[in-house]
Amino acid sequence: MERVVITGMGIYSCLGKTLDEVRDSLYYGKSGIVLDPVRKEMGFRSGLTGFLEVPDLKKELPRAQRVYMPEQAKYAYCATRDALAAAKIDMDYLLAHDVGILYGNDSTAEPVYNAVKTIVDKKDTMLCGAGAIFQSMNSTVTMNLGCIFKLRGISLTVSGACASGSHAIGLGALLIQNGLEDMIVCGGAQEVNPAAVGSFDGISAFSTREDAPEKASRPFDRDRDGLVPSGGAATVILESYSSAVKRGAPIIAEVLGYGFSGNGDHISSPNVAGPEKSLAMALRRAGLRPGDIGYVNAHATSTHVGDANEAKAIYSVFGEKSVEVTSTKSQTGHEMWMAGASEVIYSIIMMKEGFIAANLNFENEDEDSCHLLIPAERVSKKFDTFLSNSFGFGGTNSTLIIRNL
Repeated sequence: MERVVITGMGIYSCLGKTLDEVRDSLYYGKSGIVLDPVRKEMGFRSGLTGFLEVPDLKKELPRAQRVYMPEQAKYAYCATRDALAAAKIDMDYLLAHDVGILYGNDSTAEPVYNAVKTIVDKKDTMLCGAGAIFQSMNSTVTMNLGCIFKLRGISLTVSGACASGSHAIGLGALLIQNGLEDMIVCGGAQEVNPAAVGSFDGISAFSTREDAPEKASRPFDRDRDGLVPSGGAATVILESYSSAVKRGAPIIAEVLGYGFSGNGDHISSPNVAGPEKSLAMALRRAGLRPGDIGYVNAHATSTHVGDANEAKAIYSVFGEKSVEVTSTKSQTGHEMWMAGASEVIYSIIMMKEGFIAANLNFENEDEDSCHLLIPAERVSKKFDTFLSNSFGFGGTNSTLIIRNL
């Protein structure tokens, strides 16, 4: 089977708009979480959110393309533009080869809200505008990027809740391993606006620690009180090893294993067996033992049940405090559909730079996190293989194992 490598990365995150900015944020423990007064004015229980500026693409893209792009597609464009450049792929290459796209996205709430509000207020559907339908579809990111970058391989949106970005990378790796594609643009995107997360706020999913936003996201900590919504976009260029070598591409890392499972249980409350199965499958497909993993990037979003059950699953597979486990969501909040892709990039950055970012706000263990090695301060460590978990509503689980090259 073909080996699958990563030859380019790009990110648009609350931790930075470039890989260098993100590296510095990870290294120095910078939080991207703020209190949004607009959400409080709207009646949100929690006004906490990751902070992002929507990019102004007027100088890069014509209006005829921008009109079809909702917020998350703009983030994804920036991340993909940078990833392609890092992989040394220009438009001539894209026009001469069939490059695919698999991108994680599981909502596009703001355009739907705007269109419906226009119809209700104005009683005229034509006032929605020509771009409304394309902004409103879950496949909006894939559609927009596919047209902008002239991608003619597989074109598919992965909607797997908060595991969407991870599943996109895993599925892309499977296609390349089996010789069906040589190169696929993979990633995840998440809109960052009140319309996207109001219903989450309505079920008290979010932290209300508003007096200190940077302290609100507390994965694995005993006193955690809910997640913080965030978003942006992250793109990795997956390529067959033979293709990368042939064109002299920069090879960053290799995708060794992809594990997945469904809980077949409660729609919002995760269990332990499903994540355990995903972890075990990833290790098996990678041909590795738990002791071969140098770092675990946990899904841990800062919810009571989710963090507890993931801690149980990691302990079951890895044993007592055998490997560093952190959740970068302590800095970013929960980037949702983007998270599975961005956390691969965060972990690769740390692997390349020889450190593990602190699990911020981890002050007190509980009966589950006490079995894990969770550093509350930055750790200097050389490691060449990591495992990244992503789990989502409906009981969808994805685990990726990546090796340094």
